[in-house]
Amino acid sequence: MIVNKSTHEIICVAEDFGKTHDFCLYKKTIGGYILSSIKIQADSGYQGIVEYHKNSETPKKKPKGRNLTAEEKKNNRRISSERILIENINAKIKVFKVMKYPYRNRRKRHYLRLNLICGIINFEAKMAEK
Repeated sequence: MIVNKSTHEIICVAEDFGKTHDFCLYKKTIGGYILSSIKIQADSGYQGIVEYHKNSETPKKKPKGRNLTAEEKKNNRRISSERILIENINAKIKVFKVMKYPYRNRRKRHYLRLNLICGIINFEAKMAEK
C-alpha cells in the first residue's frame, strides 16, 4: 500500500493470489516504477529494499546475541512514529469485515472490493478535512 503522508490518501494498493511475501509483491509490481526522489519507509520485512530503491529506510533489526545501540533504537522509534499512519489505515480497512477474514467469494472481485474500500476511506479523509 502506498499512502501520501501529507494528505493521508491511499494512492496504490497491490495484491496477489495466495501467500505472497510483501517484499516479493513489491518487487513484482511497483518496485521498479517508484521515482528515486520519493522516500519509502517500510517495515522490517523489507530488509534489502535499499538495493531496489536508494531513498528508502527500514528499522534496524537487533543483531543475534547483541543489542541495538541507543542511536539505532532512537532511529527505529522515529521510523515507527512516522509509519503509524500506514498501520492506522490498515486498521480502517479491516473495519470492513470482508478484508479482515479469509475471502471466500470470487477472487476476481477481491481487488475491486479492496479498491472500493480504499476509495471510501479516501472520501472520509477528505470530508474530515472540511
